[in-house]
Amino acid sequence: MFLARIYITLKHGVLDPQGQAVQSALAHLGYDQVDDLRVGKFMELKLEAAGADEAGRLVDEMCQKLLANPVIENYRYEISEL
Repeated sequence: MFLARIYITLKHGVLDPQGQAVQSALAHLGYDQVDDLRVGKFMELKLEAAGADEAGRLVDEMCQKLLANPVIENYRYEISEL
């Protein structure tokens, strides 16, 4: 059994209106030190696989097919054994 931690962020150059809204809200609260803020997604999933390499391959397929939009998003993942 493996645990996959998946981090998905917008590619640089893709507008991030949610990130801009959060940055603006922080500035209104007095945190004007924040220069840039991007909002992303974080997922954890448990999966069964023969080994860490297979688990990584499966997670990569899941990201390519459903979890991320490779056209506008970057993703990375970490695999650990449970």
